[in-house]
Amino acid sequence: MNINTDVFKFITNNPSNKISNLKFLWLISIFIPLSLPLSGIIPYMLTQNTVTLFIPFLMAYFVMPLLDTVIGEDTGNFSDEAMKELEGDSFFNILASCTLFYGLSILIIGAWFTSHYELGIVGFIAISIFCGLSNGFTILHAHELGHKKQNSFESVLARFSLAIVCYPHFTIAHNRGHHKWVATPEDNSSSRLGESIYRFAYREVLGVIREGITLETHRLNRKGKSFFCFKNTILQSLFISFVLYSLLVFIFGMQVLLFILLHNIYAWFQLTSQNYVAHYGLLREKDKNGQYESPKPHHSWNSNHILSGLTMLNLERHSDHHANPVRPYQLLRNFNNIPRLPNGYYGMFVLAYIPPLWFKIMDKKVMNLPHIKGDITKVNICPKLIL
Repeated sequence: MNINTDVFKFITNNPSNKISNLKFLWLISIFIPLSLPLSGIIPYMLTQNTVTLFIPFLMAYFVMPLLDTVIGEDTGNFSDEAMKELEGDSFFNILASCTLFYGLSILIIGAWFTSHYELGIVGFIAISIFCGLSNGFTILHAHELGHKKQNSFESVLARFSLAIVCYPHFTIAHNRGHHKWVATPEDNSSSRLGESIYRFAYREVLGVIREGITLETHRLNRKGKSFFCFKNTILQSLFISFVLYSLLVFIFGMQVLLFILLHNIYAWFQLTSQNYVAHYGLLREKDKNGQYESPKPHHSWNSNHILSGLTMLNLERHSDHHANPVRPYQLLRNFNNIPRLPNGYYGMFVLAYIPPLWFKIMDKKVMNLPHIKGDITKVNICPKLIL
């Protein structure tokens, strides 16, 4: 059985009832983030065996990439009729809005579990990291909400969702920074050829924080307001984080602060993983006036793997996202003749965590792209590689 043909491609040409029947597959985007930490927590509660706390590791880094490969890809696009029907379907907005529910659930379950069980150092770190891994999905899903009109219900919900992992600057830095500078050396969120994910993480996280603060300061100054005012969206989200974490400390004790710290750092790293994979080595050219060309489909790496697409709200169709940032996730399209990842996001994340293997596979793919053809001047390259 070819899953991507039998389950997905036929709805491309058959709107209405068949789309309605299959759209509930998108519920996987909630089920998987919730199930990952629970796959370790529940067996531990039954057995008291620390080894069971590493089941989420096996799920995230072995089972999910394997399933993504076996299930395969969906390269089709919806018909115009189907796209109109899907665009008006409130199910998809409601689903994305569930980000706040499952993000809070993961944080609270993790805080309760680490405060009520004697896990030891290894067990404590493991469950903190795996709860953070799951709430990395919260950032990726809040990304979808953050592209909605400012001060809309969805954008406010994004602010609350990002407060769960204390990443308040993300929406403004992403929308006004990354989408402007993508695939250029100026972009904090575009990885460079020869740059490991760990080197990139340090540059990206600190750079995006600075960028978000700078952009929000400029926005407020244009309105005659200072950075320290109620209209500051970064401070709003930070305040929500403060209240939330204070409640957790009050309920579960001071030890929950270490859980929160580890949880947040690893959640941020999941966003870093996606950014690292999405634009690795790609570079927009400058015109004769020194201005960068507009982002084109070949300035993003893409994939059509079904499981990655369902759980990460189609973010792997990244070229269409950059071409149409406000296009709803369920409508994002596949293009021909664009940079194509050799696997879905799950497999690519694992590959990125092993830099020598990543460089061996991806550097060659970058240099062999049709618009590059081995020309290193057309590559966004890590400065340490420039002689």
